[in-house]
Amino acid sequence: MTNTIMSRSFKAKKRPTIRDVAALAGVSKSLVSLVYSSPEVVGEHRKARVLEAATKLGFSPNFLARSLAADSGTFVGILVADLHNPLFAEIVDHVRAELEARGQYGFMTSAMLPDAQGNQVLDRRTVNALIDLRPKSVLVVGSIPTIHELSALPENVQIVVASAIPKGLNRASTVRADDALGMRLVIEHLFNNGHTRIAHISAKEGNVSIARREAYVNAMTEFGLAKYISIEECDTHYERSGFEAATKLIESKSAPTAITAYNDLLAIGVQEAVLGSTNKSIAVVGYDNTFLSNLKQISLSSVDPGNMAIAQKAAQLLTQENLSTPKLGTTHLLEPRLIVRNSSKAKLKVK
Repeated sequence: MTNTIMSRSFKAKKRPTIRDVAALAGVSKSLVSLVYSSPEVVGEHRKARVLEAATKLGFSPNFLARSLAADSGTFVGILVADLHNPLFAEIVDHVRAELEARGQYGFMTSAMLPDAQGNQVLDRRTVNALIDLRPKSVLVVGSIPTIHELSALPENVQIVVASAIPKGLNRASTVRADDALGMRLVIEHLFNNGHTRIAHISAKEGNVSIARREAYVNAMTEFGLAKYISIEECDTHYERSGFEAATKLIESKSAPTAITAYNDLLAIGVQEAVLGSTNKSIAVVGYDNTFLSNLKQISLSSVDPGNMAIAQKAAQLLTQENLSTPKLGTTHLLEPRLIVRNSSKAKLKVK
């Protein structure tokens, strides 16, 4: 008797299948599959019947299993370079919302992990696992080392890189802000506020940091400030590195009156160094306009790269029809804008 009850209980808890949904909705199994793989081609009435039946049964499709079984992938793989960077988190959130609106499923994982020394290195096992799951397209958010390894993906898998420069992977399309324009906006703002000794703090490694360093040099030259060019490079792009680099600049014989930073995290470290110095009037400007920059106690001027627009364009590229033949990726540069806050608002007082 007890065994019979346990058997019935076990059967009652059995996970509903696609066949169960099809039977309850009165449609074919292939139609149910189509609702979840290509909802845009199914009529609204039949789609509603399928989704209603799925809700009643508590059915949710196993996207990963379906991707392995299908001729082509059924989900978008998302590789994030740094889960500690609020910029990347914001982009991922926007992209996943855009994919959801398009009836697509995004599967996210970190591409990096700390080694024994605490340095971020590529997590090859995770990247290879994602490749093995056969995604229909792949989004890389941020810069990851040896990105060329994604060449192992089938040629019909679309690869899109957001807020990074994927050198060594020509097939990838890129969506990012125009850093040359962004840095020019920064230098123009500081120059108009009376600053000439404008320094730049940059992460030593990374294609984006290199591009922003070059943009800083070009903008300083354009405004006739070439003789004031000063670059301090850091081993990381976190607050502590920004603090240490800014301290060196502030204590130098030709201390700057303004400091620009590769990103907001470095800039927040710069602000800490300025607050601890005898000269608290040094202007500070970051880059990325993360939510941290808008906090009242930080109030950091920063370049807004347009993360929503980046996410929308990335989602559009990710959901295009798979390519039948390989082709070179395209680069999409979006127009940034400078958000001015307290950290750089005051004009320099000429002594």
